[in-house]
Amino acid sequence: MAPRTPRPIVTVDVKKKTWEQPTPLHNRWHPEIPPMGKVKEGELFRVETVDWTGGQILDDDSAKDMKHIDLTTVHNLSGPIRVTDTSGLPAMPGDLLMVEICNLGPLPGDEWGFTGIFDRENGGGFLTDHFPAASKAIWHFDGIFASSRHRHV
Repeated sequence: MAPRTPRPIVTVDVKKKTWEQPTPLHNRWHPEIPPMGKVKEGELFRVETVDWTGGQILDDDSAKDMKHIDLTTVHNLSGPIRVTDTSGLPAMPGDLLMVEICNLGPLPGDEWGFTGIFDRENGGGFLTDHFPAASKAIWHFDGIFASSRHRHV
């Protein structure tokens, strides 16, 4: 038997800003934000999201984006999603939901990520005294492997 195909609930275009998405993303939870989609108990579904910076970090060799990142617009969220049980009753605040993550990975055509250090002038980081300037390393994914043009051994 062929594997089930997850139904897409939230899709994104990584080339667009968060507010340009088919359903605009947000970076704060609030009870008045309407559901972006609905799923039933036991349903296999797919949720896409943008990176936590909303695309502010670029796949290039400059750390200017890390130095000037706008931290007021980060931590983008895809959701909320309305969940109903098999009889159609929606989950309510306080209900316990169990979610099994069946797959996790980059979107096709966007197989890269980054490691970054914030500039001291823009909040710094854990080791700001040792690393005061913005820096980043870009990683390209190939299945379960990653390589970086910025990693020198």
